[in-house]
Amino acid sequence: MAKASYHPVASTPQRKETLRHKLYVVIFETSTPAGAAFDILLLLAILVSVLAVVLESVPQLRHRYGDAFRASEYTFTSAFTLEYLLRLAVSPSPVAYATSFFGIVDAASILPTFVDLLVPGVTSMRVVRVLRLLRVFRVLHMSGFMSDADELMMAFWLARRKILLFLSLMLVLVTILGTLVYLVEDSRAGFTSIPTSIYWTIVTVSTVGYGDIAPQSVPGQLIASIMMVLGYAIIAVPVGLLGAEVSSRESVQREQQNRDQHVALTAGSDAAGCEFCRHCGNPLR
Repeated sequence: MAKASYHPVASTPQRKETLRHKLYVVIFETSTPAGAAFDILLLLAILVSVLAVVLESVPQLRHRYGDAFRASEYTFTSAFTLEYLLRLAVSPSPVAYATSFFGIVDAASILPTFVDLLVPGVTSMRVVRVLRLLRVFRVLHMSGFMSDADELMMAFWLARRKILLFLSLMLVLVTILGTLVYLVEDSRAGFTSIPTSIYWTIVTVSTVGYGDIAPQSVPGQLIASIMMVLGYAIIAVPVGLLGAEVSSRESVQREQQNRDQHVALTAGSDAAGCEFCRHCGNPLR
Protein backbone atom coordinates (compact mmCIF):
# COMPACT_ATOMS: atom_id res chain seq x y z
CA MET A 1 0.00 0.00 0.00
CA ALA A 2 1.33 3.39 -0.96
CA LYS A 3 2.33 5.66 1.87
CA ALA A 4 -0.14 8.47 2.44
CA SER A 5 1.24 11.95 1.88
CA TYR A 6 1.26 14.41 4.73
CA HIS A 7 -1.20 17.28 4.52
CA PRO A 8 -0.77 19.50 7.58
CA VAL A 9 -3.65 21.81 6.68
CA ALA A 10 -6.07 18.90 6.55
CA SER A 11 -4.96 17.86 10.04
CA THR A 12 -5.52 21.23 11.69
CA PRO A 13 -6.95 20.65 15.19
CA GLN A 14 -10.21 22.46 15.78
CA ARG A 15 -9.46 23.60 19.31
CA LYS A 16 -9.24 26.75 21.30
CA GLU A 17 -6.65 29.36 20.34
CA THR A 18 -3.66 28.03 22.26
CA LEU A 19 -0.14 29.30 21.58
CA ARG A 20 0.67 26.04 19.80
CA HIS A 21 -2.36 26.38 17.57
CA LYS A 22 -1.55 30.02 16.79
CA LEU A 23 1.97 29.02 15.77
CA TYR A 24 0.53 26.21 13.69
CA VAL A 25 -1.70 28.62 11.78
CA VAL A 26 1.18 31.02 11.16
CA ILE A 27 3.66 28.36 10.04
CA PHE A 28 1.49 25.92 8.11
CA GLU A 29 -1.32 28.09 6.73
CA THR A 30 -1.58 31.15 4.50
CA SER A 31 -5.20 32.11 5.16
CA THR A 32 -4.22 34.73 7.74
CA PRO A 33 -2.13 37.91 7.35
CA ALA A 34 0.44 36.49 9.79
CA GLY A 35 0.69 33.25 7.81
CA ALA A 36 1.08 35.10 4.52
CA ALA A 37 3.74 37.38 6.01
CA PHE A 38 5.60 34.34 7.37
CA ASP A 39 5.64 32.72 3.92
CA ILE A 40 6.92 35.92 2.31
CA LEU A 41 9.73 36.23 4.87
CA LEU A 42 10.57 32.55 4.42
CA LEU A 43 10.70 32.94 0.65
CA LEU A 44 12.99 35.98 0.91
CA ALA A 45 15.27 34.16 3.37
CA ILE A 46 15.53 31.16 1.04
CA LEU A 47 16.38 33.29 -1.99
CA VAL A 48 18.94 35.42 -0.13
CA SER A 49 20.62 32.37 1.43
CA VAL A 50 20.92 30.65 -1.95
CA LEU A 51 22.25 33.86 -3.50
CA ALA A 52 24.91 33.95 -0.78
CA VAL A 53 25.92 30.36 -1.61
CA VAL A 54 26.20 31.23 -5.31
CA LEU A 55 28.26 34.36 -4.68
CA GLU A 56 30.51 32.53 -2.23
CA SER A 57 31.63 30.24 -5.05
CA VAL A 58 33.30 33.21 -6.78
CA PRO A 59 36.97 33.14 -5.60
CA GLN A 60 37.40 36.93 -5.51
CA LEU A 61 34.23 37.44 -3.46
CA ARG A 62 35.00 34.51 -1.17
CA HIS A 63 38.46 35.87 -0.31
CA ARG A 64 37.16 39.39 0.24
CA TYR A 65 33.86 38.72 2.01
CA GLY A 66 34.49 35.24 3.45
CA ASP A 67 33.65 36.26 7.02
CA ALA A 68 30.41 37.92 5.92
CA PHE A 69 29.37 34.83 3.95
CA ARG A 70 30.04 32.57 6.95
CA ALA A 71 28.12 34.87 9.28
CA SER A 72 25.14 34.97 6.92
CA GLU A 73 25.20 31.20 6.53
CA TYR A 74 25.19 30.63 10.28
CA THR A 75 22.37 33.15 10.65
CA PHE A 76 20.21 31.54 7.98
CA THR A 77 20.94 28.04 9.24
CA SER A 78 19.97 29.06 12.78
CA ALA A 79 16.72 30.58 11.51
CA PHE A 80 15.88 27.54 9.36
CA THR A 81 16.74 25.19 12.24
CA LEU A 82 14.42 27.09 14.58
CA GLU A 83 11.69 26.98 11.93
CA TYR A 84 12.18 23.23 11.46
CA LEU A 85 11.98 22.58 15.21
CA LEU A 86 8.84 24.73 15.46
CA ARG A 87 7.24 22.76 12.64
CA LEU A 88 7.97 19.55 14.51
CA ALA A 89 6.64 21.03 17.76
CA VAL A 90 3.32 22.35 16.43
CA SER A 91 2.62 19.62 13.90
CA PRO A 92 -0.24 17.25 14.85
CA SER A 93 1.97 14.38 13.65
CA PRO A 94 5.70 15.20 13.88
CA VAL A 95 6.73 11.85 12.40
CA ALA A 96 4.45 12.30 9.40
CA TYR A 97 5.86 15.77 8.81
CA ALA A 98 9.49 14.68 9.22
CA THR A 99 9.07 11.83 6.73
CA SER A 100 7.06 13.86 4.20
CA PHE A 101 8.65 15.34 1.08
CA PHE A 102 8.71 18.87 2.44
CA GLY A 103 9.92 17.65 5.83
CA ILE A 104 12.90 15.92 4.22
CA VAL A 105 13.64 19.01 2.14
CA ASP A 106 13.51 21.18 5.27
CA ALA A 107 15.97 18.90 7.04
CA ALA A 108 18.27 18.69 4.01
CA SER A 109 18.44 22.48 3.84
CA ILE A 110 20.11 22.75 7.25
CA LEU A 111 22.22 19.58 7.41
CA PRO A 112 25.08 20.75 5.12
CA THR A 113 26.10 23.53 7.51
CA PHE A 114 26.18 21.18 10.50
CA VAL A 115 28.19 18.63 8.51
CA ASP A 116 30.60 21.40 7.52
CA LEU A 117 31.03 22.31 11.19
CA LEU A 118 31.56 18.73 12.33
CA VAL A 119 33.78 17.71 9.40
CA PRO A 120 35.81 20.77 8.32
CA GLY A 121 36.99 20.79 4.74
CA VAL A 122 33.98 19.03 3.24
CA THR A 123 33.43 21.82 0.72
CA SER A 124 31.11 19.73 -1.45
CA MET A 125 28.45 19.89 1.27
CA ARG A 126 28.38 23.66 0.99
CA VAL A 127 27.13 23.45 -2.56
CA VAL A 128 24.31 21.15 -1.42
CA ARG A 129 22.82 24.18 0.34
CA VAL A 130 21.49 25.24 -3.05
CA LEU A 131 18.86 22.52 -2.50
CA ARG A 132 17.15 25.09 -0.31
CA LEU A 133 15.55 26.31 -3.51
CA LEU A 134 13.29 23.27 -3.29
CA ARG A 135 11.71 24.92 -0.27
CA VAL A 136 10.30 27.56 -2.61
CA PHE A 137 7.82 24.91 -3.75
CA ARG A 138 6.49 24.72 -0.20
CA VAL A 139 5.57 28.41 -0.31
CA LEU A 140 4.09 28.03 -3.78
CA HIS A 141 2.19 24.93 -2.68
CA MET A 142 0.75 26.61 0.40
CA SER A 143 -0.13 29.71 -1.65
CA GLY A 144 -2.14 27.75 -4.22
CA PHE A 145 0.25 28.24 -7.14
CA MET A 146 0.88 24.51 -7.42
CA SER A 147 -2.58 23.98 -8.89
CA ASP A 148 -1.29 25.53 -12.11
CA ALA A 149 1.73 23.23 -11.97
CA ASP A 150 -0.63 20.27 -11.57
CA GLU A 151 -2.51 21.37 -14.68
CA LEU A 152 0.75 21.62 -16.60
CA MET A 153 1.89 18.17 -15.45
CA MET A 154 -1.46 16.68 -16.38
CA ALA A 155 -1.21 18.22 -19.86
CA PHE A 156 2.30 16.80 -20.21
CA TRP A 157 1.05 13.38 -19.12
CA LEU A 158 -1.77 13.43 -21.67
CA ALA A 159 0.65 14.40 -24.45
CA ARG A 160 3.38 11.99 -23.35
CA ARG A 161 2.87 9.46 -26.17
CA LYS A 162 3.02 12.08 -28.88
CA ILE A 163 6.07 13.73 -27.33
CA LEU A 164 7.85 10.39 -26.86
CA LEU A 165 7.07 9.43 -30.45
CA PHE A 166 8.48 12.71 -31.72
CA LEU A 167 11.62 12.42 -29.58
CA SER A 168 12.12 8.82 -30.76
CA LEU A 169 11.94 9.93 -34.38
CA MET A 170 14.42 12.72 -33.67
CA LEU A 171 16.77 10.22 -32.00
CA VAL A 172 16.69 8.01 -35.08
CA LEU A 173 17.22 11.01 -37.35
CA VAL A 174 20.14 12.29 -35.25
CA THR A 175 21.80 8.87 -35.38
CA ILE A 176 21.44 8.65 -39.18
CA LEU A 177 22.67 12.19 -39.79
CA GLY A 178 25.57 11.71 -37.39
CA THR A 179 26.62 8.59 -39.26
CA LEU A 180 26.41 10.41 -42.60
CA VAL A 181 28.56 13.25 -41.30
CA TYR A 182 31.12 10.73 -40.08
CA LEU A 183 31.26 9.22 -43.56
CA VAL A 184 31.65 12.48 -45.50
CA GLU A 185 33.94 14.33 -43.08
CA ASP A 186 37.62 13.83 -42.44
CA SER A 187 38.82 12.81 -38.99
CA ARG A 188 41.09 15.87 -38.97
CA ALA A 189 37.95 18.01 -38.75
CA GLY A 190 37.14 16.38 -35.42
CA PHE A 191 34.73 13.68 -36.57
CA THR A 192 36.85 10.81 -35.31
CA SER A 193 34.01 8.37 -34.56
CA ILE A 194 30.28 7.91 -34.95
CA PRO A 195 29.54 8.76 -31.28
CA THR A 196 31.52 12.01 -31.67
CA SER A 197 29.58 12.79 -34.85
CA ILE A 198 26.28 12.07 -33.09
CA TYR A 199 27.35 14.39 -30.26
CA TRP A 200 27.99 17.15 -32.81
CA THR A 201 24.63 16.41 -34.45
CA ILE A 202 22.77 16.75 -31.14
CA VAL A 203 24.60 20.00 -30.37
CA THR A 204 23.67 21.36 -33.80
CA VAL A 205 20.04 20.22 -33.80
CA SER A 206 19.49 21.63 -30.31
CA THR A 207 20.72 25.03 -31.63
CA VAL A 208 23.47 25.10 -28.98
CA GLY A 209 26.41 25.10 -31.39
CA TYR A 210 29.53 24.95 -29.20
CA GLY A 211 31.79 25.32 -32.22
CA ASP A 212 34.36 22.80 -31.01
CA ILE A 213 33.68 20.68 -34.11
CA ALA A 214 32.61 21.98 -37.52
CA PRO A 215 32.20 20.29 -40.92
CA GLN A 216 34.69 21.31 -43.60
CA SER A 217 33.35 19.57 -46.71
CA VAL A 218 30.41 20.74 -48.81
CA PRO A 219 28.29 17.61 -48.11
CA GLY A 220 28.96 18.01 -44.39
CA GLN A 221 27.97 21.67 -44.46
CA LEU A 222 24.80 20.76 -46.36
CA ILE A 223 23.86 18.21 -43.70
CA ALA A 224 24.62 20.82 -41.03
CA SER A 225 22.28 23.29 -42.74
CA ILE A 226 19.48 20.73 -42.75
CA MET A 227 19.99 20.03 -39.06
CA MET A 228 19.94 23.74 -38.21
CA VAL A 229 16.50 24.03 -39.79
CA LEU A 230 15.31 20.88 -38.03
CA GLY A 231 16.54 22.33 -34.77
CA TYR A 232 13.57 24.68 -34.58
CA ALA A 233 11.21 21.71 -34.74
CA ILE A 234 12.90 20.23 -31.66
CA ILE A 235 11.56 23.16 -29.66
CA ALA A 236 8.37 23.98 -31.55
CA VAL A 237 6.75 20.55 -31.81
CA PRO A 238 6.85 19.47 -28.12
CA VAL A 239 5.82 22.96 -27.01
CA GLY A 240 2.97 22.90 -29.53
CA LEU A 241 1.78 19.48 -28.35
CA LEU A 242 1.90 20.56 -24.72
CA GLY A 243 0.15 23.85 -25.50
CA ALA A 244 -2.62 22.02 -27.35
CA GLU A 245 -3.28 19.80 -24.34
CA VAL A 246 -3.34 22.78 -21.97
CA SER A 247 -5.76 24.61 -24.27
CA SER A 248 -7.96 21.52 -24.57
CA ARG A 249 -8.16 21.08 -20.79
CA GLU A 250 -8.99 24.75 -20.29
CA SER A 251 -11.72 24.50 -22.93
CA VAL A 252 -13.25 21.48 -21.18
CA GLN A 253 -13.15 23.27 -17.82
CA ARG A 254 -14.81 26.39 -19.26
CA GLU A 255 -17.49 24.24 -20.86
CA GLN A 256 -18.15 22.51 -17.55
CA GLN A 257 -18.31 25.84 -15.71
CA ASN A 258 -20.78 27.21 -18.27
CA ARG A 259 -22.88 24.07 -17.99
CA ASP A 260 -22.96 24.35 -14.20
CA GLN A 261 -23.92 28.01 -14.52
CA HIS A 262 -26.74 27.12 -16.90
CA VAL A 263 -28.05 24.55 -14.44
CA ALA A 264 -27.96 27.15 -11.66
CA LEU A 265 -29.75 29.75 -13.79
CA THR A 266 -32.50 27.36 -14.81
CA ALA A 267 -32.98 25.86 -11.36
CA GLY A 268 -36.55 25.99 -10.12
CA SER A 269 -39.91 24.45 -10.68
CA ASP A 270 -40.38 26.20 -14.03
CA ALA A 271 -37.19 24.56 -15.38
CA ALA A 272 -38.08 20.98 -14.50
CA GLY A 273 -37.36 18.65 -17.41
CA CYS A 274 -35.56 21.31 -19.45
CA GLU A 275 -32.79 20.05 -21.73
CA PHE A 276 -31.56 23.46 -22.93
CA CYS A 277 -30.62 26.69 -21.18
CA ARG A 278 -33.37 29.27 -21.52
CA HIS A 279 -30.76 32.06 -21.56
CA CYS A 280 -28.35 30.89 -24.27
CA GLY A 281 -29.84 27.70 -25.73
CA ASN A 282 -26.88 25.45 -24.84
CA PRO A 283 -27.68 21.88 -23.77
CA LEU A 284 -27.78 21.32 -20.01
CA ARG A 285 -26.69 17.68 -20.15
